[in-house]
Amino acid sequence: MGLCHGRPIEKSENPIVLSENEPAFNSQTGKSSSKFPFYSPSPLPSLFKNSPANSSVSSTPLRIFKRPFPPPSPAKHIRALLARRHGSVKPNEASIPEGSEIELGLDKNFGFSKQFLTHYEMEEEVGRGHFGYTCSAKAKKGSLKGQDVAVKVIPKSKMTTAIAIEDARREVKMLRALTGHRNLVQFYDAYEDDSNVYIVMELCTGGELLDRILSRGGKYSEDDAKEVMVQILSVVSYCHLQGVVHRDLKPENFLFTSKDEHSPLKAIDFGLSDYVKPDERLNDIVGSAYYVAPEVLHRSYGPEADMWSIGVIAYILLCGSRPFWARSESGIFRAVLKAEPSFDEAPWPSLSSEAVDFVKRLLNKDYRKRLTASQALSHPWLANYHDVKIPLDMIIYKLVKAYICSSSLRKAALGAVAKNATEAMKDSRVLDYAHMVMVSQANFLGSLEFKDEINGILYISQMSTLQYRKLDFEEFCAAAISVHHLEGMESWEQHARSAYELFEKDGNRPIMIEELASELGLSPSVPVHVVLQDWIRQADGKLSFLGFVRLLHGVSSRSFQKA
Repeated sequence: MGLCHGRPIEKSENPIVLSENEPAFNSQTGKSSSKFPFYSPSPLPSLFKNSPANSSVSSTPLRIFKRPFPPPSPAKHIRALLARRHGSVKPNEASIPEGSEIELGLDKNFGFSKQFLTHYEMEEEVGRGHFGYTCSAKAKKGSLKGQDVAVKVIPKSKMTTAIAIEDARREVKMLRALTGHRNLVQFYDAYEDDSNVYIVMELCTGGELLDRILSRGGKYSEDDAKEVMVQILSVVSYCHLQGVVHRDLKPENFLFTSKDEHSPLKAIDFGLSDYVKPDERLNDIVGSAYYVAPEVLHRSYGPEADMWSIGVIAYILLCGSRPFWARSESGIFRAVLKAEPSFDEAPWPSLSSEAVDFVKRLLNKDYRKRLTASQALSHPWLANYHDVKIPLDMIIYKLVKAYICSSSLRKAALGAVAKNATEAMKDSRVLDYAHMVMVSQANFLGSLEFKDEINGILYISQMSTLQYRKLDFEEFCAAAISVHHLEGMESWEQHARSAYELFEKDGNRPIMIEELASELGLSPSVPVHVVLQDWIRQADGKLSFLGFVRLLHGVSSRSFQKA
C-alpha cells in the first residue's frame, strides 16, 4: 500500500474541472473515450515534421515541452481545461482555441444590486481560491450595520466563457436557496459592479477544518471526529435532499465560526456545485484530486460522489493520512480507481470496529453500496451521539416509487427482508443505519425538509395504485429497503438466507416460469425458459434462493434485454 498511504496531509491544490464536452483519449487504442478523458498526446517533433509544435504559424502557439514524450497525465489535461473554462491561462501556457470555447459579446450583467460600496467597507483579505478571493468587510448601513461579514470577490475579467459566468450565477442561486441550515455559511446578499461580483456571507473566524486537524498533530480522537462528522453529514444530507451536490467537499471547505474548541462547523464554497434529479447522472469531472470519487473519473455520478469525499475526510480525521496518495495527480487518480485504502497500519487496529466499518462503507468503490448521508448519520458509530437528527433520505423517493411499480412477488420478497431485519434489530444494531427509514407513515411527509411541500404532496399523489393512497408501516419498511446497501454488509449472506427462509415459511407457493416472466414484465422475445431456469427449483417449482435475491433487485425486461 505504499502507493496510497503514509503521506502527511497538507493543503490541497486547486480544484479540477473537466468540461463535459471535451473528447478523451485512450492511450492504448489511440481513440477517444468518454470514460477516461485524461490524455491528449503530443507528437515527437523529430518524427512529425509538420506537427503544430514545430510550426511557425502565428495562429498556432508554439508549445515547449520539458520532455519529447510527456507521460499520460490526467492532471495536465484537466488543468488545461480548467484554464480554458475560467480564462486563467498563464502566458507560457496558452492553449489552442477550439470551436466555441471563445465566445464574443458575453453578457456579464447578473442583475445584482450595484450599491456594494455604499453598504460595505472592505477590509483585509482572509482567503484566496482559484476563482476569486475573500475579504472581511464591515456593513455601513442596513440591517447588518456594524456587523463584520465575509465578501467573496469574483473578478469579471476571469469570466471569459459562458460556463464561468454560469458558475458564478449558479453559486449565488444555490446559496440563496440553501441558506438557513446551522452548518451552512449564512448568505446575506449579492452585488456587482463593472469589475467584480460580490457575494456577502457570514464571517467565520475559526479557520479551516484542515488547520484544526494540523494543529492537533494530524488526527482527531474518535469522539472529536464524531462531532465533526455529524455536522458535515447533517449539512450534506440537507443539500442532497434539496437536489444539490457540492462536488468539492474537503477540509478546506469547512470553516469554524470561532476559535472555540467546540465551535460550529460551516460548509462553504458552492462554486462547483450543481443541481441533480434523483434519477439523473452528472458527467463533468470536477473536484479536488485527493477527494474525487471513482465514478466521477468515469463521468457518471450523483450525490454518492459527495459521500466518497466525506469518507476521505473521515479517514484523515481518524488516522492523520490520506487513503489514496501518489506523487502526482495522475497517480492519485490511478490509486482512487484501483487501490484499496489501508486499515492495517496504526492507529486503525486500536480504533473501534464501528469506526472502521463507517469509513469502509463510505469508501466503497461501488457507489450503489455506499452509505447515503442519512444512512451514515444512522450508522452505529454515530447512532448514540447526542443531538443527531436523521433527515429523510432522498433515496427513499426512488425506492418507494420502485416498490409501487413492483410485482406482488417482489413486494412479498422485500417484505420478508424487512421482517427479518426487524427481528435482527431486537438483538443487534447492525442494521440500524440500513433501516433508519423505519419511521411511521404519518412522519413520511412531515419529515421532508422541502421549502415547498407541494413537491412532496405531488409525489404522494403518485401512489394511486395503493389502496387509499397509503402505505402501512410494514409496507413502508419493505419499500424503503435498499438491497444494494444491504449487500455491502459482511453479514448480508446470512440475513438474505434468513429472509429467504421467512419467505418460504410465509407461503412460497409453486411458481410457473410463465407466471414469473409475466410478473417481471418480460417481452416475448426473451427466452424465459433459458433465462429463468435457475430462478425456480426443479424439485418443487418454488422460487430458488438465487431467484429470490435477483427478484429483490427488481429485475425488469429492460435489464434482460441489455444482458
